[in-house]
Amino acid sequence: MSQAYLNGQYLPVEECRIPALDRGFIFGDAIYELIPVYNAQPFQLQAHLTRLQRSLAQVRISNPHSEYDWQQIISQLIANANLDQCSIYIQVTRGVAARDHAYPTAATPTVFAMVNPWPKQDEMMLSQGLSAVTVEDMRWNRCDIKVTSLLANVMMKQHAIDAQAHEAIFIRDNAVLEGSSTNVFVVSNEHVYTAPKNNLVLPGITRDVVVDLVHACNMPMHEEAVRMEDLTNADEIWLTSSTKECLPVTQLNQQPVGNAQPGKLWHTVYTAFQALKSP
Repeated sequence: MSQAYLNGQYLPVEECRIPALDRGFIFGDAIYELIPVYNAQPFQLQAHLTRLQRSLAQVRISNPHSEYDWQQIISQLIANANLDQCSIYIQVTRGVAARDHAYPTAATPTVFAMVNPWPKQDEMMLSQGLSAVTVEDMRWNRCDIKVTSLLANVMMKQHAIDAQAHEAIFIRDNAVLEGSSTNVFVVSNEHVYTAPKNNLVLPGITRDVVVDLVHACNMPMHEEAVRMEDLTNADEIWLTSSTKECLPVTQLNQQPVGNAQPGKLWHTVYTAFQALKSP
């Protein structure tokens, strides 16, 4: 059984019960975080807790815990799960209230967290890369807030799967933004590009780690607008996320990316990323 935390109690996730009138269920009025754990240590914990606080503040949900309390909850979940490598999913909703669009004047946030075993890395993805398709971005204008209402992302992920691809990459006004559950990097002439942080892109923690690694590897790094034609003509494309880490895309819209093999710059950054995980 997966280990979980719900409003002060540690229990198996299968035993968790949340009221039907919780606004997270009724409206998707909630935010979330996903924290990788390597060698029983949460990765980039401070950055994740900072983003958690930012998301809560943006939607005006009071943070129910101090940073110290969050650290204790996360540490206890890892200890209860007895897993060296896993991920911690955290969700905070506005709480239980009568169904009304307006924020309730008195509601206690619901806090849920659970441990997920770390997905086994697909060696074929590392050796041969992933496939992706581009889709028109139909989401709202606050993609920088890590909210649980992800129906558009879910629909576009399924669109990719139906097209026998692994990921969908959002395009808006000819700009390359991000994937349905990833950030996107483009390599052209040994320069690395990724969309700047704004209201249309989630500020990914792994994205920031990879940006720092690109700099550390003395590669030219540009956080600026990436056009659809830049993506189509890229030498390399990478996807980053907490669970995918950094993976290469070798096929885009059923066409090869570069030489259709994981690129040399990706290999360098991927190797550097793996070294960060070592104790």
